[in-house]
Amino acid sequence: MKGFCKFWLKILGWKTIGGVAPENKCIIIGAPHTSAWDFVISWLFYTSIGGLANVLIKKEFFFWPVSYFLRKMGGLPIDRSKGANVIRQTIQLINNSDKTHLALTPEGTRDLTIRWKGGFHIIAKETEIPVYLGYFDWGRKEISIGEKFELSDNANDDIKRMKDFYREKGIKGKFPDKFTTEY
Repeated sequence: MKGFCKFWLKILGWKTIGGVAPENKCIIIGAPHTSAWDFVISWLFYTSIGGLANVLIKKEFFFWPVSYFLRKMGGLPIDRSKGANVIRQTIQLINNSDKTHLALTPEGTRDLTIRWKGGFHIIAKETEIPVYLGYFDWGRKEISIGEKFELSDNANDDIKRMKDFYREKGIKGKFPDKFTTEY
């Protein structure tokens, strides 16, 4: 599978930077999230370098035979029904696993949004796992798990620092008009 994914990334013109996160558990931020293609490119990338990135997927999609493939691709079932606490469920999933490289998009949508969600911050702090500032730069066609990002105790300040990182790097989304680093 690794070779297959490397082949497709090369055909699609993508350059991979770096390798798999060395920790057994971490959060990899995925930004900018402007297209469903971000998942495809990210999955090809992390698989091509020998990793398995986990993503949260609505539990309704986990039915036979689809559930088999979703789990093989790193999918984790999550209850998003009314009243369900996604952050608490995610913390339990991480705490109950030996290895989780959880890919999250703080934008929470593929549409343009200024206010990023801070759930990743709560999850990382509660589980005491590191955060990486991953990116898929459609402008340069570069993808990486990025740099390890030290969290403070203030999620809003950390989100501002994250946005500064992406702005300074000049990261572009597949649809650039759907990504902003404003705050």
